[in-house]
Amino acid sequence: MNSTSNTFSIKSIFLDFKEITKAGLALSVLFSSIAGYFLGFSSEQPFQWTVLIMLAIGGYCMVGASNAFNQVIEKDLDALMDRTKNRPVPSGRMSTLSALVIASTLTIIGLTLLYMINPKTAMFGAISIFLYTSVYTPLKTMTSLSVFVGAFPGAIPFMLGWVAATGDFGIEAGTLFLIQFFWQFPHFWAIGWLLYEDYEKAGFFMLPTGKKDKGTALQVILYTVWLVIASLLPSLGFTGKLFISPMAAVIIFLLGAWMLFYAVKLYKLRTAKAAKTLMLVSVAYITLLQLVYIIDKFLR
Repeated sequence: MNSTSNTFSIKSIFLDFKEITKAGLALSVLFSSIAGYFLGFSSEQPFQWTVLIMLAIGGYCMVGASNAFNQVIEKDLDALMDRTKNRPVPSGRMSTLSALVIASTLTIIGLTLLYMINPKTAMFGAISIFLYTSVYTPLKTMTSLSVFVGAFPGAIPFMLGWVAATGDFGIEAGTLFLIQFFWQFPHFWAIGWLLYEDYEKAGFFMLPTGKKDKGTALQVILYTVWLVIASLLPSLGFTGKLFISPMAAVIIFLLGAWMLFYAVKLYKLRTAKAAKTLMLVSVAYITLLQLVYIIDKFLR
């Protein structure tokens, strides 16, 4: 009996940790950082397993800390939404103090590991945590511009991998940042559209016009176009050591056309189903783009 309760306790602690750090989201963000690292290493800065492992653990801690701090700040608002009311803090399974201890510990471990890679990586990790928790989170209940602010920490992981590999922030890292920056808008507006009623309960302003209307859908299309343009920049020869071949550029363009098709579909239909499809397509887009960039580098 005691063994069963201990097993249950360990399992529940593990599940709560997964939930407070948003493990699924953290792992997808981590994939972006690792993709950036694979794009960044070269004969001058060779591949190092130790750096990759520190980036992976440090990156997870960085995202996990941001999510944990966010859930402490928003615990009363999370309790109002169906999507979040069963999270560890609003449900009462975890105390606010415990969540703060977890968030603070993850911050210290994460930034220490990132600093061991190089100081610039740690600096961008710290900026990401600060912007997400201290600027983006409070703005969510004030203005739809919160998505614009949130796009900055959201865009850091892809270029963080490049900075970890090279120790340098230049045009290459800036281009990776730009791609993921523009990607945030159609992705999060699709989520904001899909969960509009739930967000409304907590007073979150996630859509640019505040409504599920043509104005919001039009902005989704415009930012998708900007995303495709940014994604094709490495094929033009102006982005330093970050370069993709004409064949890779064609594939990226087709992926962009695919995503744009569903952005236009949202504009025409303005339904939750269209928003959900766009959200899923946007996740596929950024993942496939990163894989195409990496494969192209090793095939050249």
